[in-house]
Parts: sequence; structure tokens; C-alpha cells
Amino acid sequence: MGRKAWTVIICGALILALGMGMRQNHGLFIEPMRDDLGWQLGIFALALAIQNLMWGVAQPFAGALADKYGSMPVLMAGVVVYVLGLIGMAFPASPLMFHMSAGVFIGIGVAAMGLPVVLGAVARMVSEEKRSTALGIASMGGSFGQFLFAPISQGLLNQYGWAIAFCVLAAFASLGVFLALQVNAKPESHDPDPSVVQQTLGEALKEAFGTNSYILLNLGFFVCGFHIAFIVTHLPMFLSTCNISPEVGATALATIGLANMAGTYVAGVLGGKYSKKYLLSLIYLSRAAAILIYTMIPVTVFSTIAFSIAMGSLWLSTVPLTSGLVGVMFGTRYMGTLFAITLFTHQIGAFFGAWLGGYFYDLTGSFDGAWQASIALGIFSAIVHLPIKEIAVPRMQRA
Repeated sequence: MGRKAWTVIICGALILALGMGMRQNHGLFIEPMRDDLGWQLGIFALALAIQNLMWGVAQPFAGALADKYGSMPVLMAGVVVYVLGLIGMAFPASPLMFHMSAGVFIGIGVAAMGLPVVLGAVARMVSEEKRSTALGIASMGGSFGQFLFAPISQGLLNQYGWAIAFCVLAAFASLGVFLALQVNAKPESHDPDPSVVQQTLGEALKEAFGTNSYILLNLGFFVCGFHIAFIVTHLPMFLSTCNISPEVGATALATIGLANMAGTYVAGVLGGKYSKKYLLSLIYLSRAAAILIYTMIPVTVFSTIAFSIAMGSLWLSTVPLTSGLVGVMFGTRYMGTLFAITLFTHQIGAFFGAWLGGYFYDLTGSFDGAWQASIALGIFSAIVHLPIKEIAVPRMQRA
């Protein structure tokens, strides 16, 4: 990989750290805001559920715009919207305003700063044999941001309170404008099939939705979203119900991010050598096993850190494999759009993961129902990936 490719990979990873990584620590803010504002947990859970849903809805449009106009303007617009959302979260005049800032603004901002836009740019900068590794390295950015901003967020909360903490995080996020300028080089095409360039977006969408393996990939990725959103939103509150301090919640989220930096890279490397669908099936089955064990034994600081390491190694390791399968099936011309649609189903799962966790807690005073759903969905996703055909669509095979 050349210097231009590495610039796009590194700057793209840092943008993911500011967007995806930072937002995965928002669960740390729920309990102190709940205490100060007197709102029910369901209000915060719904806000983060809306955030995940808006993230999903906006992603295909962000991906399509990036495919047409380039990643840089989309990323810059995303940074601006994201910063406005963080500032709005610092001054929530009402639950409705909080839902708009934390839900709508943050959701749209993260979508425009997100995986389809960044990974689409990365995929077009490298050859097919290096693509899985490059996608794995770039995807590590989200994990790095989670690792970095978990202790920063908790430290700001402890020292200055949640309002100032959000404002400081907004200042950090604004640095994304300068990083986006570096994701502006015109990518070289490595796609072996000239017909991919000539294909229209409408034809690409029709082809994708007519491919059973793409549908199964979407169903499986729904589960990934459910797992991630439930854990990052409700793990700190779950630990509080177990009489474990908030600092452990921050440490757990940071540990997940740190472990996933290794897990995502390893998944990207393995995806270039072994079957991506079988690796994905193993990841989801391992998640179900990790959650089952964690919820069956006494919840302690040690068991929580062990669980965080296990889940962290499996966290975003699905991303280079899932995006890589999209590239294998359809090529890279419309990869930003097609992977964004796959991420839309991921975010539908995230909506239910964030919302149902709060719903179950308000209804029963326990998170048991959401944990049980997470186990069942992990097994479901492991099965769904098995029939996927890990080959290019007929159009590309005819090249």
C-alpha cells in the first residue's frame, strides 16, 4: 500500500474514533443525567435508540453521496452535525430536545462520519488482496476511540459534570474537519470488471436485493447492532444495579475498545486467508457463549473485565468481514452504498438493543430479558451466515 492509501486509512480511522468511538461511551452519562434531571431510564434509552435508527436511515444516503461526490464533503458535513448534537446534549431543555440532539443530530452526524463513507474510500484505495487487511486497520479507529474516550469521558464527568463534559467532547470532535481534508484524494480503481463502473446505482441495488446471500448478510448484521447497542448503552447501568462503581463501567467500555483493536485487525487479516462467512458464524456463536457465561456467574469486577475482553475481541471484528463480503459479491464501485444498507439493518438491531434494554428495566427492574434475547440472537446469526455464498455475482464472473 502506498503513501496515499495509508493517509486515507489513518485519517479515516481517526474520524471513526471521533464519531463512532466517542459515541459508544454515551452510556456513561445516563446515570448522572438521570439523577440530575429526574427522567426515567426509558427517556435516555429511547434517545439512544433513535440515534441508532437515524444513523441507520442516514447511512445509505451518506454512502451514496460519498460514492458520487467523494468522501471529504460528506465527512465534513457529518462533523458539523455531530458537534451540534453534542452541544445540544449539554443543554437538554426537555426530553424532546434531548431526543433531537442525542437522537437525530448525533445519529445523522455519525452516519456521515461512519463506516460506509470511510471504508468505501479505503476499499477503493487498495487492491483486492490487501483490501481485508486495510478495512480491518481502518475499522480499528472506532475501537481506539472507545478506548480513548471512555476514561476521558468518565474523568470529565467526575471533575466537571455532564454538561461541560459534552462541550469538551464537542471540541475534540471538531478536529474531524481537518482529518476529513486528508480523505480527499481521488481513489484509483482496482476493480477488475469494467462493467462495475458502467453499472447504475439502481441496477446495483436491484442486483444486491436479488442476491440471497446479501439478504442473509443483512439479517446477521442486525444481531451485531443489537449486541453492541445494548451493551454500550446499558452495561454501566447494569453494573450499578450490581453495586459496582461507575468507574468500572468506564473501564469495561475502554477494555472492550482496547481488545477490539486487536480483534478487528486479526479478523481483517484472517478474512484475507479464510472463509469470511465461517469466521462471522464463529464470532456470533462466541458472543452468545460469552454472554451466557457472564450472566450465569456472579457479576464482579473481575468477571466484568473478563467479559469485556471476550466481547471486545469480537466487537467490531464483524465489520471488515461483512464489508469484505460485500466487496467480494459486488465489487467496490457502489460499496459505500451497499455496505451502508447493510449497516442500516445493523442499526435497526441497535435501535431495539438500546430501547429494549431500557424497556425491560422500567418494566421489570431487571436487564435479564435483554441478556436472554442477546444470547438467542447470537445463535440465530451464527446459523444465518452458513448458507451465504462467498463468491462474486454472475455479472462479475462473466468479466
